[in-house]
Amino acid sequence: MTDIAHTGTPLLYLGFSTLVVALLAVDFVLLRAQGSHRVSVREAALWSVVWVLAAGAFGGWFWWHLNGQYGADVANQKTLEYATGYLIEKGLAIENVFVWITIFSYFAIPAELQKRVLLWGVVGAIVMRAGLIYLGALLIQQFTWIFYVFGLFLVFTGIKMFLFTGKKSDLGTNPLLRWLRGHVPITQDLHGEKFSILENGKRILTPLALVLVLVEVSDVIFAVDSIPAIFAVTSDPFVVFTANTFAILGLRAMYFMLADMADRFQLLGYGLAVIVTLVGVKMLIMDFYKVPIVWMLGTVAVVLALSVVASLMTKNRNQGPGPQSA
Repeated sequence: MTDIAHTGTPLLYLGFSTLVVALLAVDFVLLRAQGSHRVSVREAALWSVVWVLAAGAFGGWFWWHLNGQYGADVANQKTLEYATGYLIEKGLAIENVFVWITIFSYFAIPAELQKRVLLWGVVGAIVMRAGLIYLGALLIQQFTWIFYVFGLFLVFTGIKMFLFTGKKSDLGTNPLLRWLRGHVPITQDLHGEKFSILENGKRILTPLALVLVLVEVSDVIFAVDSIPAIFAVTSDPFVVFTANTFAILGLRAMYFMLADMADRFQLLGYGLAVIVTLVGVKMLIMDFYKVPIVWMLGTVAVVLALSVVASLMTKNRNQGPGPQSA
């Protein structure tokens, strides 16, 4: 099989970026038309299906395009890399969602105001991750040993995730939040969906702006973990960018699906820790053994499925049988 390291062309990047902008524009138009409202689980589930189908449709088009350009072998390999990267990013994004739940709960943000924050959060996440992906690709191109650094980092991250899964964090001690409260004028109360207001001729931030900052910062932190993970699957920047972007586009819908039932997936963090660790090990042994991409895709899918099923079974067992009728 011909080894194609970079499938992206300027035209492909431009076309994909235009597609993403169009999808986000539709989201903003719908947000303006619907106004602030509580997103139901049914609505979130519907949008989750839409984003997954969109990612799948792009994967199908990507295979068709590569098949015409390079042949079926390259098309099959790159599409499998895209699917595996998407699944890894989608799984790791769940941890990000749990952090968002903590942030919104701490600030007592009403459900009807969360949608706008998350939409802007997604926009910021895509822009920041694009920059990190470019940096990662540049480092890999210049320094091949960076794979070992990424591998060690992911193994360390996986172990840390395993040790800290299930432990509650105190957002009140967050140094960034404490600095912002001490140096930036912030209103005591929310003002609808506004991130800032004019008060006595001065621009003052609202608590909603603080939430947006913390959402963006949390994504940067998780991106530092997840982007090296997808580079373990493929070194093709275009595959990394597209898989990562589609995973991020569906994050908002995933949040509203999980917001009311996050406690049902208490073992999922352990599954994600296993995945991150295995991806790190894959990077460390790549010179001795190249793990087939099909095996990687299957392993990620099985670990995610088992951790979800185990979480649901454990939750039901802890709840015990319901009240018995006399």
